[in-house]
Amino acid sequence: MDLNHLHLHVRDVQRAMRFYVTWFGFAERAASDEVHFIANERGFLLALVEDPEPQRLPAWFHFGFGLASAGEVRALHARMVAGGVPMAKPLLDEPGFVAFRCRDADGYPVEVYWE
Repeated sequence: MDLNHLHLHVRDVQRAMRFYVTWFGFAERAASDEVHFIANERGFLLALVEDPEPQRLPAWFHFGFGLASAGEVRALHARMVAGGVPMAKPLLDEPGFVAFRCRDADGYPVEVYWE
C-alpha cells in the first residue's frame, strides 16, 4: 500500500502547477471548477484547490520527494538555487543522506532527499 495523493490549498492554482511541473515533473491529469489534479510519472497526485487564504500549517509540516541518487539531489538543489526558488533548509550532504527543503509558490516546505 502506497500513499498516493496530497491535497493542498493554494492561492493561485496555475502558479502552483508551474512550480510542480517545472521542478518535479508533474503534469495535469484532470480539472474541475474546484480542484486541479496533477501527477508525476509514478502516479502520485497533487490535488490543488484555489483558496485566497490557505490555512497556515504547523512549522514542522513538510512533504518530500526521494530521488535515486545523492547526485540528483545536489543537481536539483543547484538548479533551484540558480532559479531563485526559496530554501527552507540548506543542503545537508552527509554519507548516506543528502537533503534540502525548498518552498513552493505558497511557502509549503518541500523536502528533496536521497538516503
